[in-house]
Amino acid sequence: MPLLFFKWFKKIFPPSLGILLIYYSYINTTPLERIEIYSSMKSADYKFVLLSICLGILSHLSRSIRWQSMLRPLGYKIKISNSIMSVLIAFLSNLGMPRSGEFLRASSLSYYEKIPFEKSFGTIVTERIIDVIILIGLLLCGVMISSKIGIPKLSISNELILSIISLITLLSIVYYLISKTNFKNKFKIFISGLKKGVLSVSKINNKPLFIFHSLFIWICYFLMFYVVKFSLPETFDLGFEPLFIAFLAGAMAMALTNGGIGVYPLAIAAVISQYEISYESALALGWIVWTSQTLMIITFGSLSFVFLPILNK
Repeated sequence: MPLLFFKWFKKIFPPSLGILLIYYSYINTTPLERIEIYSSMKSADYKFVLLSICLGILSHLSRSIRWQSMLRPLGYKIKISNSIMSVLIAFLSNLGMPRSGEFLRASSLSYYEKIPFEKSFGTIVTERIIDVIILIGLLLCGVMISSKIGIPKLSISNELILSIISLITLLSIVYYLISKTNFKNKFKIFISGLKKGVLSVSKINNKPLFIFHSLFIWICYFLMFYVVKFSLPETFDLGFEPLFIAFLAGAMAMALTNGGIGVYPLAIAAVISQYEISYESALALGWIVWTSQTLMIITFGSLSFVFLPILNK
């Protein structure tokens, strides 16, 4: 029963929180402010939004090519079409439930390219580790260049203690399952394949190209946010610092929730409104960026769901 509750909690809580934050954003703006936000979004120059979407697509193409290079040392040469569609399906799935896309992405390759799940999943784990390292590096840069934020003081909270207790409980359950003979053998096989997938990055032949794609993905992420500033007159003259800090706030919102629903626009508005831009204009910018990228993922992710089985008959 507790496991069933936790399973449903993970599915229901993230989107519910997003809807709650959308409602919070709504009730904390006056009717006049909501009219201003809607007017800003309606009058935006959407050719820059289209450019942002193109940059988003480029980031997904780059991620797909990088994934190919990680699977090649394992002895698998996958079709670029399957790589692209699996990546898009993963992002679409993450909109509904955080981190579910990683499992769906590995499962797609397991089914269509006959690659063992644990090996492809291992490469995805490495991917995420690289993304986290880059994000941490960018956050440190943001703290150094920002005139508005500083390094927060760390303190032990009840939430941290609860997290540690939960982790110990989870590890105890895993240890109990591993101690069972049948499960132990299967677990060893799974871990062996997972390890090969994770370490595949060390066997990549063209490492400079791999590094290029790893950096290019995040450059595209920033640029697809940056160019949208030109769509609104109020944000047209914004400098690098506020946009970089807002980009980092949005990246954190995306990483901690399912697609940043409800959270992303608020995070963007909270940062940019500190730089002599009205909260309404900052919120409009956040909604334009989030809506355009989300619609792109929904459109191409849904098409991938349809065409992946068709192209792999």
